[in-house]
Amino acid sequence: QVQLVESGGGLVQPGGSLRLSCAASGSIFSINAMGWYRQAPGKERELVAVSSGGSTNYADSVKGRFTISRDNAKNMVYLQMNSLKPEDTAVYHCYARLQRRFYLSENDYWGQGTQVTVSS
Repeated sequence: QVQLVESGGGLVQPGGSLRLSCAASGSIFSINAMGWYRQAPGKERELVAVSSGGSTNYADSVKGRFTISRDNAKNMVYLQMNSLKPEDTAVYHCYARLQRRFYLSENDYWGQGTQVTVSS
């Protein structure tokens, strides 16, 4: 069983910072991509940042403010969020595309999410 567990969410004032963490565990052979999506009430889930093959991509709305990083040895991904804005308020979900042990196929997995609230 593969699981993704996020942590680090919370309440922060505009302009503040948070660092989200996500740990992937289970029968994992390799992780090919990890990233973060977010979903606010009444909105579609949107890509925040993704790291794959040494490349990173960010939503335009977070470029210059958020930084995604990975610790491949620990099967973890992080999202450093600086200069937070109220519009960043959402549930942030960890994402991974990985290959399970003894399987050839790659599959997508999602964490349960961690709440980020930016408010004064």
